[in-house]
Amino acid sequence: MTMSLIHKLIKFCCLRNCLLLTAVAGVFLIQTLTFPAKAQENEFIGEKIVHLLQEPRHRTVHAQDGLFLLDVQVNPGDTSFAHIHDQAILLTYISAGSGPRDGSVSTNIDYASTPHTHKVANEGPGLMRIIAFVNSGLAVSDSNSDEPSGMNSEPDIENPWFRSYRVELQAGEQTNIQTHNNNTVIVQGSDGLVLVTRADGVAAELDAPGDWTWRDPNSPFIVRNVGQTSVFVAINEGRQ
Repeated sequence: MTMSLIHKLIKFCCLRNCLLLTAVAGVFLIQTLTFPAKAQENEFIGEKIVHLLQEPRHRTVHAQDGLFLLDVQVNPGDTSFAHIHDQAILLTYISAGSGPRDGSVSTNIDYASTPHTHKVANEGPGLMRIIAFVNSGLAVSDSNSDEPSGMNSEPDIENPWFRSYRVELQAGEQTNIQTHNNNTVIVQGSDGLVLVTRADGVAAELDAPGDWTWRDPNSPFIVRNVGQTSVFVAINEGRQ
């Protein structure tokens, strides 16, 4: 056998082994990348899975213009059905199982682009309650064109779907007259007595944590604490 033929055989064997190793590595990489996704799909096999708006502990109490207000209540020791989130959501926390949350707010807008399935469990000993604001619309592109008038503080949350102000009012204190360019829900976050008064003098009374009232776009109102103690109120816009 000539030396040139031997060299050709060696090169062929090396190339064949490299291709084989590349193929094996590729299969391993595919398995590594797909395994977590497959595991997530399999997490709720055999369980009832519903959309967020159909989950019975997430009760829709108001729906308007693609916005949904949910009164979420999970009793001690209870767990919700597995449910799918695929819309931006703003959460006003009234209570956790461990105690009051005083209307603290948070948001998840990633759900609008990356749907997520999960369950909500409450270990107790108290009620878990959240007032959830769901926006099924598209993101607002201009961040400044719809700013409200009459607000004397910066929003606690501002993103392309929501704007939220969490306000603490002392006994007898009231806000300025405020006008929002979006649908707005006012949520009482803590114990107290609150009046939300329209420009025509008609008032909605909120007297317990989790009470709420809705205001249409461009409807001026004042929020006033008529109780004897300070109170937290969340003023939440669904931007459109």
